Amino acid sequence: MTKKPRRYHITTFGCQMNKADSERMAGILDNMGFISSEDPNESDVILYNTCSIRDNAEQKVYSYLGRQAKRKHQQPDITLIVSGCVAQQEGKALLRRVPELDLIMGPQHANRLQDLLEQVFDGNQVVATEPIHIVEDITKPRRDSKITAWVNIIYGCNEHCTYCVVPNVRGVEQSRTPEAIRAEMEELGQQGYKEITLLGQNIDAYGRDLPGVTAEGRNKHTFTDLLYYVHDVPGIERIRFATSHPRYFTERLIRACAELPKVCEHFHIPFQSGDNQLLKAMARGYTHEKYRRIIDKIRQLMPDASISADAIVGFPGETEVQFENTLKLVEDIGFDLLNTAAYSPRPGTPAAVWENQVSEEVKADRLQRLNHLVGVKAAERSLRYMGRTEEILVEDINPKNANQVMGRTRGNRLTFFEGDINEIKGKLVEVKITEVRPFSLTGEVKHLAAVNS
Repeated sequence: MTKKPRRYHITTFGCQMNKADSERMAGILDNMGFISSEDPNESDVILYNTCSIRDNAEQKVYSYLGRQAKRKHQQPDITLIVSGCVAQQEGKALLRRVPELDLIMGPQHANRLQDLLEQVFDGNQVVATEPIHIVEDITKPRRDSKITAWVNIIYGCNEHCTYCVVPNVRGVEQSRTPEAIRAEMEELGQQGYKEITLLGQNIDAYGRDLPGVTAEGRNKHTFTDLLYYVHDVPGIERIRFATSHPRYFTERLIRACAELPKVCEHFHIPFQSGDNQLLKAMARGYTHEKYRRIIDKIRQLMPDASISADAIVGFPGETEVQFENTLKLVEDIGFDLLNTAAYSPRPGTPAAVWENQVSEEVKADRLQRLNHLVGVKAAERSLRYMGRTEEILVEDINPKNANQVMGRTRGNRLTFFEGDINEIKGKLVEVKITEVRPFSLTGEVKHLAAVNS
């Protein structure tokens, strides 16, 4: 009688960092002989990689966990894992809430999954949330795409934004060496990947913790220096990066992006609020004037660049006038995409205990008004694409129309057009844009870009 293969399921909540962590953990489980499953109820190992940035994401985790905890009473051999930011934030307290858990592991421990699981299989209930140095990515991730890939360059965050739980749960900044980053990119290029997104919670902080200075006395390991070091990796046609911090965003970085042909004209720079008093209360370390100067410089050097950002409404103490300053900044800049959220108090953050909290009704009203403006401005930004020919990297089939494929412009606009996915997946295609929407485009193929020849 053949033994049934052991299956695992991973559900990922939250940011790109979490998605990259999940891919690495999937690679470890593949290496251990497990088989990936879309269905948690058919799996022997169920892993929830969690996000604590907002309360609703956290509550969803508990809902999912409750269902699997009940199942464990019928099937005691299944292994329940919580990883990521909720795991780090709650630690052993999670065991009081969900005693059926086998393993609780913070984000810094993602590369230790095999070691931790072996302790579980030996009969232990394991909590791994202590700070550790980076465990270099020795296991190959099971990447969700064959075309685009994440590459972590810095873990953790040393900022102390008063609303944000990330420094508490992801630890202090730890940069990977330029050599390790380039080696991973070279391997991806050899495997046929065409686009890399370099990832960091605060990517502009890259290298601050690495030793070495230039002859001029400048830190020799800045993010800009890293871009110059990795920009020419063979096989890689596009390089993106996220997430930037306006406090550390330099003109030298903007000039590098303008100069290096593989670096896409797309910048994700959260501003959070358009009001200086609120930015100070958030401990963001810049003014809205500085933020505007950054965008002006980008558009001076790259007039067509796409700008996306994050914004929070209803931060403690936010007045109607302060909210209108955020609306004014959005109106003036005209973002291609803006991720918006109502402020959500997070455990252990200073702002969570302030007495000047904004009511849920006011937050909901402001979020709706901001989202309306975001849609209007994004639609205006999309108009510039009409009739233009854009280079699209084909990623997959359109899930809503089997006759269409989809990919992205260099500026990160999702684009749909008719084509045979088997022929052009992973190819750069010249597409004439025939229809524009606020956040996506439709077009028709002109010809494959020269780079594929």
